[in-house]
Amino acid sequence: MKIVTICGAGIGSSGILKVNAERVLRRLDIEADVVAADIGSLAQVAGDAQVILTSAEFVDAIGTTFADVIIVENYFDTDELTTKLEAALGE
Repeated sequence: MKIVTICGAGIGSSGILKVNAERVLRRLDIEADVVAADIGSLAQVAGDAQVILTSAEFVDAIGTTFADVIIVENYFDTDELTTKLEAALGE
């Protein structure tokens, strides 16, 4: 499984979201490759992703995708991430 975290520059917000998503996935005992990226490289890194994690501001820029796009309100809230990933992944 591949999960991509998206932000504007691919460094700050997506990096924080990547680390917290990996923590949540470990607790849920789900194996996934989590990749942080900027919105400009989305097409190259997310073509085979099952889930895209991002903020509401980037949803329109993502466009059409087969991945589940999950809007995260608080990148530091692992409870929010847990709830949303469980729902998306059917855990």
